[in-house]
Amino acid sequence: MKKILVAFLVMLGINAMADDINLWQKSTLNSIVQKGVLTVGLEPGYMPFEMKDKQGNIIGFDVDIANAMAKAMGVKLQLVPTAWDGIIAGLLTGKYDIIISGMTITQERNLKINFADPYISVGQTILAPKKHAGKKWSDLDKPEYTIVTKIGVTGEIATRKMFKKAKIRTFETEADAAQEVLNGNADGLVYDKPYNAIFFAEKGKDALVHLSDELTYEPLGFAIRKGDPDFLNWLNNFLNQSKNDGTYKKIYDRWFNETAWQKKVM
Repeated sequence: MKKILVAFLVMLGINAMADDINLWQKSTLNSIVQKGVLTVGLEPGYMPFEMKDKQGNIIGFDVDIANAMAKAMGVKLQLVPTAWDGIIAGLLTGKYDIIISGMTITQERNLKINFADPYISVGQTILAPKKHAGKKWSDLDKPEYTIVTKIGVTGEIATRKMFKKAKIRTFETEADAAQEVLNGNADGLVYDKPYNAIFFAEKGKDALVHLSDELTYEPLGFAIRKGDPDFLNWLNNFLNQSKNDGTYKKIYDRWFNETAWQKKVM
C-alpha cells in the first residue's frame, strides 16, 4: 500500500513538473527570450509618455521604461505604433508582446487582459479658458458649457460620469481636444494631469488656466495577455528592482522633472 502511495505521489510530482514546463514553454517571456526581441504596443501622442520627436522617432517615459525592460531581458526592443481603439485587440491577437502606453488599470479592461503592478499613477484634471479661473469642476457642469475629452479613454469615462448637464464632445486625440479649448470653442478639457500640465506650460499660459486638483485616481500598468504567470512575475520583479536601484527615478526625472526633452518635440 505504501509503495502504491509513494508511486502515486511521485507521478503527481512528475505531472506538476511537466505542467510547469509546458506553462513556461507557452509563456510570452520565453518567446521573447527565444526570438531576442521585445515587441511593445503603444500609441504615440501622449506627452510625456510616448510621442514623436521632430525627426519622427518615438520617445518618452514609456519608451525609456521599455528600453530598460529589454535591456534587463537581454533582448532588442521593437516599438509597434498602434491606434488606441485597437491597442487591446492587437495584444490579444499577438501583434506585440505587451502594451506600455499609459494605460489605466480598470476592472473593465482587466476582464480581457492582465496588468502588472502600477508603475505610475495619474489623475484627470481640467484645462479651461482663463475666464474660469478659480472655479471647481462642478461650476462647469451647466448647459451653457462644453466639455471636451479624448474618445475611448478614462477621461471620457470620468467626464460622462461627472458632467450631467454640460455638453460633452469627444476627439480622436488629446491634442485636438486641447486645441479646441485653446481656440475658445470649449470650456474645459478633462484629461490626464501630466499632459494638461505640459500643454498649459507650453501653449496655454496666456489663454488658459489649469484646474489641477485631480478628479480621479488612475494607476497605469503594463498590459499582457491572460494565463501568463511567468511574464507577470517577471514584470513585477523588474518594476520592483528598477524602483530600488535608481533606474526608475532616473527615467522619471528625465520626463517629469526636467524640460530638455521638450526642445525635441516642440
